Amino acid sequence: MENYQKTKITELPCPQPIANVPKDTIEMKVKESSKIRNLMGYAIAKMESDSTKEILFTGTGKAVSKTISCVEIMKRRIKGLHQITKLFYKQVEELWEPIVSEAGLDSLTVKRNIPAICILLSKDDLPTNEPGYQPPGSFDAFWVHSLKEEALAQKKKRQGGAGTGRGGKQHGSGRGERPKKSRS
Repeated sequence: MENYQKTKITELPCPQPIANVPKDTIEMKVKESSKIRNLMGYAIAKMESDSTKEILFTGTGKAVSKTISCVEIMKRRIKGLHQITKLFYKQVEELWEPIVSEAGLDSLTVKRNIPAICILLSKDDLPTNEPGYQPPGSFDAFWVHSLKEEALAQKKKRQGGAGTGRGGKQHGSGRGERPKKSRS
């Protein structure tokens, strides 16, 4: 490919992965270069208004993780949101032209499948039998359980040990001396 340069990228159309999305739903197209602060400022302001009931986040390629981050921030800020998540692939067609036209090389067309995600958040109920559905607060129980386990582990860590660590009983002056054995 060192003898070629990419001249054109065409994103082939694909059907909307989530069916029956109303036309007036706000769509947030998250890109790799998007700033989360800007996306969330607009999205949260819209969702806090009474007129907006649903918002759709989409991202492809390297923007998939940023899309998920935006949705998780939104769910933390605005409680009670229902969610449907769909993963799919977008097909992209790339046209590669030879750098040197006299070399006798043909132009190449490369089709690539790029991972994409589409997440619908709604204040209203969504169909619970839809694959990818998450009810409001479904992960709160998971996080509460994880935090309890972590707190328990921290408590054990503080209580455990032989007492020679910081805060425990120490013999001697702490300057590398060995504790003196008591004769009884």
